Amino acid sequence: MLDLKLFSNHPEIIEKALKRRGDKTSLKELLNLIQKRKEEISKREKLQAEQNKVTTEIAKLKKEKKDAKKQIEAMQKVSKEVKLAENEAAHIEETLNQKLFFIPNIPHESVPDGKDASSNKEIRKWGKISQFSFTPLSHVDLGTKLNILDFETAALITGARFTIFKGLGARLERAIINFCLDQNTKKGYQETLTPFMVNRTSMTGTGQLPKFEEDAFKLEGVDYFLVPTAEVPLTNMLRNKILNKEDLPLLLTGYTPCFRKEAGSYGKDTSGLIRQHQFEKVELVKFVEPENSYEELEKLTLDVEGLLQALELPYRVVCLCAGDLGFSAAKTYDVEVWIPSQKTYRETSSCSNFEDFQARRANIRYRKDATSKPQFVHTLNGSGLATSRIIPAILEGLQQQDGSIKIPRALVPYMGGVDTISV
Repeated sequence: MLDLKLFSNHPEIIEKALKRRGDKTSLKELLNLIQKRKEEISKREKLQAEQNKVTTEIAKLKKEKKDAKKQIEAMQKVSKEVKLAENEAAHIEETLNQKLFFIPNIPHESVPDGKDASSNKEIRKWGKISQFSFTPLSHVDLGTKLNILDFETAALITGARFTIFKGLGARLERAIINFCLDQNTKKGYQETLTPFMVNRTSMTGTGQLPKFEEDAFKLEGVDYFLVPTAEVPLTNMLRNKILNKEDLPLLLTGYTPCFRKEAGSYGKDTSGLIRQHQFEKVELVKFVEPENSYEELEKLTLDVEGLLQALELPYRVVCLCAGDLGFSAAKTYDVEVWIPSQKTYRETSSCSNFEDFQARRANIRYRKDATSKPQFVHTLNGSGLATSRIIPAILEGLQQQDGSIKIPRALVPYMGGVDTISV
């Protein structure tokens, strides 16, 4: 959520940001509500002042043992008007907040202009893309032939876009998760295991609701949602809290399965692991002081890159343009791993700085010292990593001519010493 003062004092900044994003939301109704809110607050304050004045007069008359009937009747009338003004102000406030929840974050000035992914700016590449002397297979074919991925049985049990991992496939999934958690904790992130379900307030705090409710899996009969990412529970751990300067930066890492409807993506990446309704992911979350947040974004991105380098997987880093930026983000670096069968890089981590956008929604603040007024922290997060993109990159990029898969050296200890998956 953006600062309400910004709408009042500099609506042109919001309008420019919306235009950069390609968002056609009109601010007219929202600005009218803000003006009406000001008027109602002013009206309420005047009535309260009158109420206090009459109350003082009544007290004085009673002390002098004089008749205060007229003043008491006046006070009762004013009290009713104050109550009506308070109710109206509360109604306007609620309506205003609901409108504010649909306004996206302001892109940072360093974010490139552009309408879609074609305008994203490549920052750097790492690693050598595999060159094969044979016809390589996709991870779907490899997983099926090696009997480590079972898409058909998963579809029978549940439906499309689910997978069963078997044998060394299941171990590989677990190995990647444990490897990432271990590496992240070595970098100073605190490992945290959170619930896999969250309430509506938590989803609203990080920006998934109310705008993207259609993408979420909601439980029937209770206002809980299956987590779309560990970002939601990890960030909301500090909801309504006030931290001390000494607590920052606060770094968290955690694993959860992630559940997404992927609404609007019908026909796109519907086979294989690339776009699933359920996938596993380790998340990185940071709470930092505002003046350090962009330095921390660079560090966060390097932490994610370190994981891919340790796994010997080629990747690239791109800065998302304004039109491709996520709803809550002010700036995002996508770290994309090479997928040989698609002959392209696919995002395995989005490293984002949300500035105070999420902190305002979740009311996460800190004090610079004991006497200072609390101010909002900046929040950041990135995947570290999503296995649904890493496993295809490993299976396809490290496949051998005999159909076997070479395991990255960093994962061999986590695989119980197994360095190859073969029939």
